[in-house]
Amino acid sequence: MTDDRMEQTIGTLLRTGVVAAAVVVACGGVWFLAAHGSEPVPYRQFHSGYRSLRQIARLSGPEKVILSGLLLLVATPVARVVFSLMAFRLEGDRVYVTITLAVLAVLAYSLASAWL
Repeated sequence: MTDDRMEQTIGTLLRTGVVAAAVVVACGGVWFLAAHGSEPVPYRQFHSGYRSLRQIARLSGPEKVILSGLLLLVATPVARVVFSLMAFRLEGDRVYVTITLAVLAVLAYSLASAWL
């Protein structure tokens, strides 16, 4: 795989991921507004972030769709790193494979530590 081809594929991957995430979030937002748009907003109540899968399971359907879109947005750069790792591996470039593995480890640690 040439460098130009790899750059084009990565660019397409990133654009596709961002557009797909935006579409999913927008659909969830439209659904949420259709279901709850006329309700008064309880400004005196504050809901902190969700820290467990049980709390996420309690979300309504539109909120789950919006969260799925946001997770897709976060997964897009991770997919880019995984794709780069495979491309560097196919090229036989050990230095970039090592660097990309380190970046992937940092990403995995940061994503996993958010739930601990």
